Amino acid sequence: MNHRYFIFMVFFGLFAGLLSSCATKKDQILFQDLDESLQAEVSYTPRKIEMNDVLDIKISALNPETAIPYNYSIGSQANITNINLSSLQGYLVHLDGTIGLPILGYMHVKGKTLQELEAAIVNVLEKNGHLVNPNVMIRVLNAKVTILGEVANPGTFTYSEQYITLPQALGYAGDVTLGANRKEVWLIREEEGVRKYHKIDLTQTDWFNSPYYTIKQNDIIYVHPNEVKVKSAGFIGNTSTVLSVISILFTTYALLIR
Repeated sequence: MNHRYFIFMVFFGLFAGLLSSCATKKDQILFQDLDESLQAEVSYTPRKIEMNDVLDIKISALNPETAIPYNYSIGSQANITNINLSSLQGYLVHLDGTIGLPILGYMHVKGKTLQELEAAIVNVLEKNGHLVNPNVMIRVLNAKVTILGEVANPGTFTYSEQYITLPQALGYAGDVTLGANRKEVWLIREEEGVRKYHKIDLTQTDWFNSPYYTIKQNDIIYVHPNEVKVKSAGFIGNTSTVLSVISILFTTYALLIR
C-alpha cells in the first residue's frame, strides 16, 4: 500500500506541475482591450537622421541638365533595386554627423528630419545661385530594426518605408512565439546620444498612442520568454522528455504492484 501511495503522489505531483506550466488563453491573445467603438488619431514622429544612416539624395532643377553635377553619379548601377546594394550608392552619415555632397561640400545632417535637410539643401542651392527652382528628395536607404528573443525568426531587418509600426516589425520576424511573454516586450532606442528602454504590454493597446508605436531606425526589440518557456529549459525540457518520464513511472508502478 505504501508503494501505491508513493506512486500516486508522484503522478499527482507530475500532473500538478504540468498544469501549472500551461499558459492561459488570456496570456496569449494580443490587444485584448480593443473595441469597435475606439478611435484615435494617428500621429507620426518625424524620423531624424542618425550616424551611419545612408541617405539617397536626389537634386533636380528647372533645367534638368544643370542639376546633374550636384547628384552622386551611379553610372551603370542606376537600375539597382536591392536595398543592400543601393545603400552603397548613397551618402553615409559620418561620426561627426556630416555628409559630403558634390560641389556643395560637407553639410551637418545628424539630428535633422528628412524634410529639414531637404529645405536646408534647397536654401543653399538658391541662396548661392547654384540652381533655379531646385527640388530635393531624400530617403534613408538602410533603415533597420533588430528583433530578438521569442519570435519565429529573430534577426536584423531592413525596411524601405518611411514609417513602420511595432506590430509590423514583429511581423517581419514571423510574430511572437507561444513561448513569448506578451506582457514584457522591451524596446531599446538611442536618441541624441541617450539610450532609452521601454517595456510594452502587447496584450493591451495603451501604447498605441505612444512614441513607441512607430519604429525608428536602429531600434532593438527583445521579446521575453514566458514562465512556461523558462520552466521548459529546466528539468522537463520538452514533450518527449515528459512522455519518457511518464513511461518510466508507469513501468516502475507495474513492477512495484506485482
